[in-house]
Amino acid sequence: MNLRERCPIIEFKDYGDERGKLIVIEGGQEVPFDIQRVFYIYESDSTVVRGQHANRESEFVLINVAGKSKVRITDTHEEFVVNLDRPMVGVYIPKMVWKDMYDFSSDSVLLVLASTHYNGEEYIRNYEEYKREMCEATKRE
Repeated sequence: MNLRERCPIIEFKDYGDERGKLIVIEGGQEVPFDIQRVFYIYESDSTVVRGQHANRESEFVLINVAGKSKVRITDTHEEFVVNLDRPMVGVYIPKMVWKDMYDFSSDSVLLVLASTHYNGEEYIRNYEEYKREMCEATKRE
């Protein structure tokens, strides 16, 4: 399975009508895990790069509920960029995939749904260390 297949774009159903828009997001349904943590990033700008890490245990879904941003996703072999610019679209990021979020519009609110509670020990924040771990994992396969 290639990286794009492992990190699919998720289109959430829009239940809006003349009164306004309504998007429903449920863990174990549209989101392929039970949601344990929710956080959001705002008041970043186009010069800021967030993320810059991979996670050994956590899975994520990223959704720009306001404004827009980009997400660069890589596993050291493949790389692609997702434009998050609609509040009903998200991207799934599985374990051990590197992510950089950047190019935030001034009104960006990036909502992040996570499969685990926060544990700083499971984060890989150094790209060289990440590449080493990915290389070792490939050798074991």
